[in-house]
Amino acid sequence: MISGSGGGQDGGTEFTAESLEAVLREACGTAGLDPEGAELLRLGSNAVYRLSGSPVIVRIARDPDALEEMERAVRVARWLEAEDLPATRVPAGVTQPLVVGSRVVTFWESVQEREEYATVGELADLLRRLHWLEEPESLRLPYFDPFAKLSASLGRMDGVTEDDRTFLEERAGKLNKDYDRLDFVLPFGMIHGDASIGNVLRHRDGHAVLIDLDGFALAPREWDLIQTAMFYDRYGWHTKAEYAEFVHRYGFDLMNWPGNETLADLRELMMVAWLGHQVATSKRSADEFSRRLESLRIDGNRHGWNPF
Repeated sequence: MISGSGGGQDGGTEFTAESLEAVLREACGTAGLDPEGAELLRLGSNAVYRLSGSPVIVRIARDPDALEEMERAVRVARWLEAEDLPATRVPAGVTQPLVVGSRVVTFWESVQEREEYATVGELADLLRRLHWLEEPESLRLPYFDPFAKLSASLGRMDGVTEDDRTFLEERAGKLNKDYDRLDFVLPFGMIHGDASIGNVLRHRDGHAVLIDLDGFALAPREWDLIQTAMFYDRYGWHTKAEYAEFVHRYGFDLMNWPGNETLADLRELMMVAWLGHQVATSKRSADEFSRRLESLRIDGNRHGWNPF
């Protein structure tokens, strides 16, 4: 890790394209990369840029306390490369993460020039391979605590009414008790932590790769299967045939496990809380947050939810 000069170049507490331009330039300069013409791909939990002069993706974390997590993600990427598991790679010869002001910056090899998602079947293949691996102690993976993560996320919601916040916190409290009673059946071990179709991309040479390695942890493996199940069952974002292919290729149908609904309720609540971070700055996010909250309150149909 190398600390940048700081000096307020991160724009204080703001996380905007304008305030992050100086962070991008300093980080690229330290890494020996050219930031000219960089394309901002997304601005969410991270600001994600694609450099124009080299096949490199730059990620700037929104959370100023993300250093340890990003250090771990880089370790995981290097280990997965040594294990020959298809995942996003870090550029050789770049010392990272970097800290510029209060922003944590990492560099990743670009998978291809455009964003193309792989299939849920390929996601199942990658998860099956990942779950067979024996992680080394040198990765220093944490034990996954979904409620610590959820509590922190609920605390970061901005622009949400106290009534809505209280409802979500009370729902989290009930789910905590339900979660403690779950009887997991898959082996405990290493997980990706955010395994969904949005985190498996098509490489330029045709194969599928896992991306976003920030959430690697030790946990029940069911956690890596829940998003695909709920994206099919609750939201209709996957077809019946796609989900059947996922089950066939992974070898386990989470929807036949009695704890499926509790795990889905928990993952769903985390998704809603994440949207709550953007209510004050995005009308699209605010509208979707309201739509999701209303269906939670009445336990209504989720097929009107839009993917983010």
